[in-house]
Amino acid sequence: MAGGNFPPRAATAMLAVMRCRFCGDRAGWWWRRCTDCRKLWSVWQAHRGAGMRRLLDAFSATGVANEKIGRFLVADLGGNDGNITDQIAADMANQLSDALGLRGIQSGADVKRLRQRGAWRHYDQRPE
Repeated sequence: MAGGNFPPRAATAMLAVMRCRFCGDRAGWWWRRCTDCRKLWSVWQAHRGAGMRRLLDAFSATGVANEKIGRFLVADLGGNDGNITDQIAADMANQLSDALGLRGIQSGADVKRLRQRGAWRHYDQRPE
């Protein structure tokens, strides 16, 4: 049947490859994270607030390459929460404040803002 409802030659279908939100590797069909980052995310959720040494030991116990763990830690999650490292630093600051008897109110967004502003260069002048 010439003409008909179909194009005269076969059209090649281009399927978009889903990329991991954290590391940028292939995530597979309908996934926002690759299998390694899903493992790291579940470890981070399970060990959040347990301390940096315990958290890093749990990350390395997953068997994921150190380079990929590094990409996971600095990945921007979108929004204002900052990356995973910012959230870990906020948790640690809040734990320290609680131990000193102060109310810890540091968030990942606060740590991100401090990181982006830079360090104090002169003690009597604020960073730019």
